[in-house]
This record gives sequence, structure tokens and C-alpha cells, in this order.
Amino acid sequence: MAMDTTTFEAGLKRDGYQEVEKKTVPANFLSKPHTHEFDVCLMVLEGQLTLTREGRSDTFRPGDTCSMDAGCLHTEQYGPTATTYLVGRRRR
Repeated sequence: MAMDTTTFEAGLKRDGYQEVEKKTVPANFLSKPHTHEFDVCLMVLEGQLTLTREGRSDTFRPGDTCSMDAGCLHTEQYGPTATTYLVGRRRR
């Protein structure tokens, strides 16, 4: 069952995510392998995102959520249309 944005944002606040923003990434964007200095938790609103990390690829679509710890090496591949997601960042 997909989560709604209100419940997702409440969970971010409860779990200590200080920064929350809505982002849109162009279609077919592929990032280079990289890490973040903060924990990430996101919910896809439109489009799709495939994260490859620890030798595994997972694809997320509208309503799906995922999280990633700071320092996790990963790539991001966005789908054939622009992808919009709500993301929280938690600095350690």
C-alpha cells in the first residue's frame, strides 16, 4: 500500500530529518557513483528512480519510499520521464 505525502513527512520529522525538499530530475539522467554526507529518505511522487548500491539495483515508482545511510556508494538512474520526489536529509 502506497504511503501519502503527509504521513511520509510526519515520519521524516519523527525520525529526525531536518531538511525536506521536493526535487525534480530530468528524464534519463544517470549519476556517477557518489556518496552523501547525510542520511537520505525519499518518496517518489512521479516518474521512476533506480538506485544501484551494494551490487543491487532497486526501482522505485510513485508512492514508493527508500532510505540510504550517509556514506553509501550508489548511482541514480531516472526513468524516461522527469522524476519528482520528496526527500529528507538527516545530518549525523
